[in-house]
Amino acid sequence: MGRICFRLLVPVMTYRRCILILALAVLTGAAAPAPALRYAEVDHIVVAKAARTMTLYGADGSVTVIEHVQLGDTPAGPKQFEGDERTPEGSFTIDYGNPNSAYHLSLHISYPRPQDTAYARALGRSPGGLIFIHGQPNDWPAGRVPGDWTDGCIALSDEQIEALWEAVPDGTPIEIVP
Repeated sequence: MGRICFRLLVPVMTYRRCILILALAVLTGAAAPAPALRYAEVDHIVVAKAARTMTLYGADGSVTVIEHVQLGDTPAGPKQFEGDERTPEGSFTIDYGNPNSAYHLSLHISYPRPQDTAYARALGRSPGGLIFIHGQPNDWPAGRVPGDWTDGCIALSDEQIEALWEAVPDGTPIEIVP
């Protein structure tokens, strides 16, 4: 279920949507247009790295597959250390959204988990962090950056992240598999 916007002021909108609409209204003087692409409210996400797909399992029983997701520069294998440019593998949650990202919207993935931190620290390294599902860079002229290009995040088209932003409440489980 979506969160209550500004503590019952606008009960049918998610908190992320409220922040996005307010930010756009302040900047443009108008309300944000609804995204052209829509997904049902999502209650679970599975990312298959090798297939470059993201499967959205809707609260209504729907299943939507997003193809051509973009990963870290070194997509094979799980993220282990800061700077390895790998996308994590395992079970996580979407724990917050960032409307002021350097990319077109972003949803934070709860990496690193305690076991990721323990592993990296046992080897004298940092596990890294700030792993997101996000759109394209804000300064990118149009379309998508080619190939895998992130530092370990999962990139979508701007239209896809706008629709996902609307459909994914905080606390949504996400499974990232090889």
